[in-house]
Amino acid sequence: MSYVSQSPIHNIVNKASTNLFAFAYKNVAKKAFFAMPPDQAHDAMISGCSLAGKVPPLMWMLRGMLDYTDPALETEVMGVRFHNPFGLSAGLDKDCKLPAVLDAAGFGFETFGSTTARPCAGNPRPWFHRLPEYGSMMVHAGLANEGSAKVIARAEKAFTNVSTLRMSASIARTNDKLVGDLDEGIADYRTSLERAVGRTDMIEVNVSCPNTMAGEPFTSDPKNLDRLFTSLDEVSRPQPTLVKLPLNKSWDEMKALLDVLAEHNVQGVSLANLQNDRTGMDDIPKDWKGGLSGMPCGKASTELMARVYRDYGDRFAIAGVGGVFTPQQAYAKIRAGASLIMFISSLMYVGPQNISTLKRGLVELLHADGFDNVQQAVGIDVR
Repeated sequence: MSYVSQSPIHNIVNKASTNLFAFAYKNVAKKAFFAMPPDQAHDAMISGCSLAGKVPPLMWMLRGMLDYTDPALETEVMGVRFHNPFGLSAGLDKDCKLPAVLDAAGFGFETFGSTTARPCAGNPRPWFHRLPEYGSMMVHAGLANEGSAKVIARAEKAFTNVSTLRMSASIARTNDKLVGDLDEGIADYRTSLERAVGRTDMIEVNVSCPNTMAGEPFTSDPKNLDRLFTSLDEVSRPQPTLVKLPLNKSWDEMKALLDVLAEHNVQGVSLANLQNDRTGMDDIPKDWKGGLSGMPCGKASTELMARVYRDYGDRFAIAGVGGVFTPQQAYAKIRAGASLIMFISSLMYVGPQNISTLKRGLVELLHADGFDNVQQAVGIDVR
């Protein structure tokens, strides 16, 4: 896969289109969405984008307006070639309904789900609370999804039809009243993993969802994590596997988990899941359940990436998650060791055109520091 730089005229048009999109989102779409309760706005956005993705002329227009490309953004991670390192994190496109829109908008990849072995209704609503003063959403969805049999079948169609978007299946343990012992949880993960074999570009095993009945047994004890991946290792798969880990662990606790994963068929780690620490955020109502997305995750996740890269950079690729609103924030995570960058919150607060802003800004930052390609900058602050 190789792409040439866009012509100066195309760049001018693309930048103007991005600015127009930003103006329209801020003054029209955002106001409309923010007039709705967050859960309703989320459902409306998913439905609207899903319908738009089925209209080829709209996708052609979206690609022409937003998709910025540059060879400096091309990268290969875990043997997978990416048009650019930016992707949608798990948690937004739970049922894999957005690939056509994300592809046209210029995302390098998307992580759909997390999806589970059984269809899952999720936690009681509300699932979301907006925290604009913190650049965050409080998330308590509880892995709501249609079940991995249906979701992964939908993803397979996208996997064979989108042009440049890479597809990653995030799988997790079903969060419902049928949750049993550790063996039941392991069987649940394995069912979804078996369904995903060969049908996506990557697989992410989410062992760190903080909003479930069963809690996080596979990160609370490294022996449990070892049992899980001993079973998953028996499932032969062509795709690389990442593991999504929690943010709020001590380094000794995190290192124990990473030491376990290093002994298994795992190629990367996603760092990290939602922020559970509300220190300094006393104005958040105490009855609001869930973890914090976006900016509250930013500093801690970047620091965690640097530590993981320093000690495990030769073993795991890192997908960086949390607090990516600007090219500078994305670049900081890359320099700390992230080869891939994922985000959600900035799509809501800044707008969908932010993917173009992030890519263009990253290219400028790379060239300003003398790098020809994003891979050259990975971990440069830690080496």
